[in-house]
Amino acid sequence: MKPPKNHDRESERLKLLESYSILDTLPETEYDNLTALASEICNMPISLVSLLDDKRQWFKSHFGVDATETPKEYAFCGHAINSSSDEVFMIEDARKDERFNDNPLVTNDPHVVFYAGVPLKNSEGLPIGTLCVIDNKPNKLSKSQINALTILSDQVMILLELRKNKIELEKANRELKENNIELERFAHVAAHDLKSPLNNISALAEYLDKDYGAKIDANGRTLIRLIKNSSETLKKLIVGLLEYSKSSQLGKENDSKIDLKILRDDIAGLFSAEFKCDIILKSDLEYIIANKTAIEQILINLLANALKYSDKELTEVELEIKKVMVGYQISVKDNGSGILKKDQEKIFQIFETLSHKDRLGRSGNGIGLATVKKVVGNLGGEIFVESEIGKGSKFVFTVAD
Repeated sequence: MKPPKNHDRESERLKLLESYSILDTLPETEYDNLTALASEICNMPISLVSLLDDKRQWFKSHFGVDATETPKEYAFCGHAINSSSDEVFMIEDARKDERFNDNPLVTNDPHVVFYAGVPLKNSEGLPIGTLCVIDNKPNKLSKSQINALTILSDQVMILLELRKNKIELEKANRELKENNIELERFAHVAAHDLKSPLNNISALAEYLDKDYGAKIDANGRTLIRLIKNSSETLKKLIVGLLEYSKSSQLGKENDSKIDLKILRDDIAGLFSAEFKCDIILKSDLEYIIANKTAIEQILINLLANALKYSDKELTEVELEIKKVMVGYQISVKDNGSGILKKDQEKIFQIFETLSHKDRLGRSGNGIGLATVKKVVGNLGGEIFVESEIGKGSKFVFTVAD
């Protein structure tokens, strides 16, 4: 018996095999179906998906035998992956081959006589094992059987590559989630820590304007006004960041019964003092089951935008809520100036703002609608806008039940 030599690129080969995270995994139907098919097509009692590491050959699938692995020095697979031929590695009678005639797999169970294996190679030609068929008597494969075995070996590699891609995707998703959590934590801490000194700046500017404004010239008063305006803008940004960082916590875990008339009245009460508006509720439902805090945050953001960016003296807002197959569909429709088609996707991206200012002359910070989209996603839904210049906008979102 001649044990197989290590592959010329053994370290690379072993690293490739490790990348599939396949060794010692449980049986899987996809692989077992391929070995059963190989056995049937080649009319052989045994078929294996054999993977060769540094000490053993391990069988991901073993049709016709109970063994799950053998020592590397016994492995026919070890010789097959070193073969210089691009064709199937075939031994018609192992008893007559000096490499195998006294191999324990030949002299003892499972009494290998015929062996045919196709190396399992990646796109760079590195082999990690074989798909093989085995018989207990001398045999050979026809050209069509060899072609079929080669095709099945390609399917094994496709399964392995899909597994590897899935593992890498899951890892990337975990890392992305962790990075997002860290980013949200940073935004929350940074925004929270900035609130106190910013409030002090605002208070000092207000005190300076009130107590010393008469003693300061016009340029000085202009500077004080700029400080106050900048402070207010920065406070809005900080509040928006805090809301955005906390929006991940607004999911379906805290669902409750929400009375729709009370919901409408509570939200309308927040804006009635500052804006002239008429908020109409359209729904056949008396209540919905959802996260009340999340629903309120979404509607407050949408209604605030409808009112702040309205070009009408009386802003009319229609709040429609209905039951749909996926849960609930809620829409907020206004009679404002509308949104350009090219801007309708952009408005949901964080820090993206449109060029125009609100009716009070203030520019947005691009956080509100990004927060809305994030909260809607946490509720298992989607959001989109329908709008036409001069005819208002309609924001529609769903909430999974």
